[in-house]
Amino acid sequence: MTTAIHTELDADGILLLTIDVPGQSMNVITPEVQADLAAAIVRLKTDDAVKGAVLTSGKASGFMAGADLKGMGAMFGGGAKLPEGKSKMAALFDGVFGLNRLLRDLETCGKPVAAAVNGLALGGGLEFILACHYRVVADNPKITLGLPEIMVGLFPGAGGTQRLPRLMGVQPALMYLLQGKNMSPQEALGFGVAQAVVPADQIIATAKAWVKANPTGGVQPWDTKNFRFPGGPASAMAPGFAQAFVGGTAMTHVNAGDNMNAPRAILSAVYEGTQVPMDTAIRIESKYFAKVVADPQAGNMIRSLFVSKQAAEKGARRPAGIAPMPTKKIAMLGAGLMGAGVAMVTAQAGIDVVLLDRDLAAAQKGKQYTADRLAKKRMDPAKAQIILDRIHPTSDYADLAGCDLIIEAVFETREIKADVTKATEAVVGPDVIFGSNTSTLPITGLAKAWSKPENFIGIHFFSPVEKMPLVEIIVGKETGPQAIAKALDYVAAIRKTPIVVNDSRGFYTSRCFGTYVQEGLALLGEGTVPALIENIGKQMGMPVGPLAVNDEVGLDLSYKVGQQTRADLGDAYVAGPADGVITKMYELGRQGRKNAKGFYVYPEAGKKYLWPELSAIVAGGLAEAQPTPAEVKERLLYRQLVECARCMGEGVLETPQDGDLGAIFGWGFAPFSGGPFAHMDTVGIANVVATLDRLAQAHGPRFAPPQFLRDMAAAGDSFYGRAAKRAA
Repeated sequence: MTTAIHTELDADGILLLTIDVPGQSMNVITPEVQADLAAAIVRLKTDDAVKGAVLTSGKASGFMAGADLKGMGAMFGGGAKLPEGKSKMAALFDGVFGLNRLLRDLETCGKPVAAAVNGLALGGGLEFILACHYRVVADNPKITLGLPEIMVGLFPGAGGTQRLPRLMGVQPALMYLLQGKNMSPQEALGFGVAQAVVPADQIIATAKAWVKANPTGGVQPWDTKNFRFPGGPASAMAPGFAQAFVGGTAMTHVNAGDNMNAPRAILSAVYEGTQVPMDTAIRIESKYFAKVVADPQAGNMIRSLFVSKQAAEKGARRPAGIAPMPTKKIAMLGAGLMGAGVAMVTAQAGIDVVLLDRDLAAAQKGKQYTADRLAKKRMDPAKAQIILDRIHPTSDYADLAGCDLIIEAVFETREIKADVTKATEAVVGPDVIFGSNTSTLPITGLAKAWSKPENFIGIHFFSPVEKMPLVEIIVGKETGPQAIAKALDYVAAIRKTPIVVNDSRGFYTSRCFGTYVQEGLALLGEGTVPALIENIGKQMGMPVGPLAVNDEVGLDLSYKVGQQTRADLGDAYVAGPADGVITKMYELGRQGRKNAKGFYVYPEAGKKYLWPELSAIVAGGLAEAQPTPAEVKERLLYRQLVECARCMGEGVLETPQDGDLGAIFGWGFAPFSGGPFAHMDTVGIANVVATLDRLAQAHGPRFAPPQFLRDMAAAGDSFYGRAAKRAA
């Protein structure tokens, strides 16, 4: 039997409980942890030789990261046979309430329990220490404490929504709960979440000293008769309390719309739970937690935002049998916005960068991009200089000698890219891996300019590079495994999340994201109210509306990409309803944010606003019959879904995990859905096909479901079901 919590009783009768989960680099809450803690609580209650306890971690990585999300199903009884007379929800409640009841047993054991926190305590890790009577945290500003569950569609389900408001007050607690914010040890001390902050080598001694000095200290403040909430009474009639929930509800609506279950559950659990004693409060919390867990949304978000993301970052798509290929020095061809951003994140990762542009002034401007942003972050000048010293501006191709990875981000035309590719190979030779940052041009065609196409690959960044977490690795028809491994090792080094896709015009992300923009333009061209298009885009979970996105990208660029596509495809090109809108805006000289006039107007002072003459000039006026908000949402959503399905059917995508990660982190597809493939599985493929057929009949073949999707519907299949069968 494995031991997850080691026990040691000292001469003063203080039981040291050291959490050290076997086989884990970081402590997480497992069934074994719960079983060991339950046994320790029994000992605390029944053994007169034990005067109190100190809970700490045996891992240098920190105290505890929370629940084992990969094993949540087993932890909450998922898949188990239902007990006789129990409904599914009742059984789920019993499962989720188990940990809540366990921590309540800890804080009511009758003996003082202190926590000695040596590192990060997040989620369930923080909830563990909140159930202790005294909390000592190591004095290290890098330590974080918080309840970030909302970031993966959950919320604190082991007392966090009840103990945190009772410790720090309802209003500040809601800020941390609803935003998933972390606090430093000093902030925790100021809020009363921690009672002491001491040097790391003194945390256990300090905790033991408190236990020894407080033999009757095993009572939480909220279990005393005269307990009052910090910051004012938690009464529905109290003005400050009501104001906190008015503000919290408004903030939740702004940040999450009405799409996410967890924020509403948090507000309800805190509101109701603060009106009643703790034993009832934790049952209320578990009721809402069970509702959130039972909905597919939480599982979809956990899978995409946690499990799939971690797997991708650990090399799930890396070819087997290839030794690590570390990057020591890259050549960055092009010092514009994208190239400068790539140079910055590369230098921050400790890798040297030769930043090349058409002249030295342009290359130096690219380096200045990093200098400006490091200064804005108020980085220590000495540390910033170390990063800047890794970036070497040049206009001379000869300076590329010695680079072991090339990344190209020059203007999006095939001829220019071919010229810089050939000039680079003349210096470094064809054995170096060459990566193109193109967002639309097929890699197989670009690879013709490199004499060894097996060493040519797409490495597609997103703007702004330093903020966007995704990198799309595009495999051409002749790209070899060495190039894939090199690209993935580089992406891991700069701490980005990779997906791997196969070659196609627009690849996966640009191709599918473009449909969101194009459908917005189609709606505009039909005379739909522009504000309706934009507001529905945001309400459905996209970061911004489709018209605003196009302004940011540049309407002139959209026009030129369309012209290049038309030229490449010739007679095979099929004009879409968005083409006329873009052409009209281009002819009017409205380029978007870059020249302060696009679908929006950008005044020098004040906020941007939709161009008042937009509908009159582009669509000839507003249509008499306007679509409903639900109809606009359906079109914007399903135009993306059908293109994602086509990418899977055509082999551009190989896994739904890549598809969901790419959508969420690449173009901001509604994170609460878990991604387009998770969403289609949840809705049901047959229902998706039926909706697409209806939309195709009303709006044209761009909505027509591919045969691949019809076959899945007929077989009762799902995307993740197919993936699981292949992996088995």
